[in-house]
Amino acid sequence: MYVWCSRKWMAKLLIIVLQCFQRKFTLFCKLFVSSRYVTKHPLNCFALAYVLEVGSDLGTFKEVVKAAWMPSAAPDRIAIRTDQKSYTYTQLLSSACNISRLLSNTNININNKGVSGHGNLDGARIGIVAKPSAEFVAGMLGTWLGGGVAVPLAPSHPEAELLHVMNDSDVSVVLSTEDFGETMQSVATRCAAQFSLIPPVSSTFSSSNMTDESQIGQIDENPALIVYTSGTTGKPKGVVHTHKSILAQVEFMPKFSAESVWKRWRESYSINGTKADDAITVFTGVPTMHTRLIQEYQAMDPEQQAASAYAARQLRLMMCGSSAACPARMGNHHRTLPFINAISNPLRGPRKAGTVGKPFPGVQVRIAEDKIRGDAAGWGELCVKSPALFKEYWKIPQVTKASFTDDGFFKTGDACRVDEDGYIVILGRASADIMKVGGYKLSALEIESVLLHHPDIAECCVFGLPDKDYGEVVSVIVVLESERKRKLDESNSAFSLEELCSWAKDKLSPYKLPTRLMLWDSIPRSAMGKVNKEELKKRLGDGK
Repeated sequence: MYVWCSRKWMAKLLIIVLQCFQRKFTLFCKLFVSSRYVTKHPLNCFALAYVLEVGSDLGTFKEVVKAAWMPSAAPDRIAIRTDQKSYTYTQLLSSACNISRLLSNTNININNKGVSGHGNLDGARIGIVAKPSAEFVAGMLGTWLGGGVAVPLAPSHPEAELLHVMNDSDVSVVLSTEDFGETMQSVATRCAAQFSLIPPVSSTFSSSNMTDESQIGQIDENPALIVYTSGTTGKPKGVVHTHKSILAQVEFMPKFSAESVWKRWRESYSINGTKADDAITVFTGVPTMHTRLIQEYQAMDPEQQAASAYAARQLRLMMCGSSAACPARMGNHHRTLPFINAISNPLRGPRKAGTVGKPFPGVQVRIAEDKIRGDAAGWGELCVKSPALFKEYWKIPQVTKASFTDDGFFKTGDACRVDEDGYIVILGRASADIMKVGGYKLSALEIESVLLHHPDIAECCVFGLPDKDYGEVVSVIVVLESERKRKLDESNSAFSLEELCSWAKDKLSPYKLPTRLMLWDSIPRSAMGKVNKEELKKRLGDGK
């Protein structure tokens, strides 16, 4: 089974990178969520992967690690493939032990407030900077093996954001591959953190690298990972995951490119009916990625479209999550929150466009009415409870307390309703997508989903701007399709608000029609493809 996912999702979902699916798919990458796979140690993921792959009866991590070090056991078992290279379990674990020893021998001044000690690193936060690679995996595993908490850092982020994450999480050491070494050494110095290069994963292994078994503890409820939010509603917050709550993994891939994804699919499934040994079977991404894939497909010639369509039909599962998807662009999607997946349209069964489906098994959902739209039955804030729920926000207990109900439900901040079939419809972020217009409370996402059916609109963003008479007015930023834009430029004319409303008047109630229109070349998005509407509202509301 081969799973593709974005870089941001990788940081959130990667961690059990060596956990293996029980079926005998190529061990390229797996995506599996099951309570019976919850382990007691950060590297039990390695033990589980090894046991399932080689069919061993070994049951504990210590026993499996001993077996993995023996060259005669399974020297050629592939753990991951990336950058057209393959790496075995022994190579990765050997490198991880080297990194663990390197960290444990570093004179770290640990600020351990609020984190229970567990190992030589005693819960120290370790920043990890690397492109998707075997070195990234080894850095994560080495941090865990030494008893540290991993803090993935995105090399594409500006220095100011890196400094915020590192200072907020009290990073003690920054691990970086050589390609980012110079930059990260400078940033580490500014944060009073130590710096070390991640050694390349070796093509050989040595049993002398074996870590001391006494350092392998039972730490399933302790922090393993701090991932920072995208900062949609304010400064990025550190989301703390324990070893127990990390349940998924992904394939490494460079920065998202629609052209590259289509090419990879066509390589997996040739139109002549052959299937590659490392064929992708699952794809997951955010709505923006799916939109880009559709646009790339539409730009192909007929022959390439036929090959691409055939390849896409062979995928076992395609998912869209993280934010609401537009029915005009795609039908089925799920909702991901700070605890991996929670709600989805079913793999088998009716899938309803415009909904995020129903809760996964083991996930409880509650709609807190009267929090957002008390005057409309069925509207409210989506609250979710799950075994995979993240533990807390890093160092901001007041936000953690405000984000959970007394009985453990996480307040997502999403406005939603439940339709007649029990499917959940996301109406948008309560803080940015719910507009108060002349006594009405409107969903920006509902209006966007209608406007995106307009044949000349490639993208749009709807939000409320302040108005002295109505409180807020419906405002929209529109990005036109390139062909329509070219024709308008040639005729020296413009796409007007009147034209848009004339088209939409039979599809939207009068009070939902936009009253302000802005034509932009593009809509600014975060690295995850999200639009920061609060920032746009502030910018446009100030007249900038």
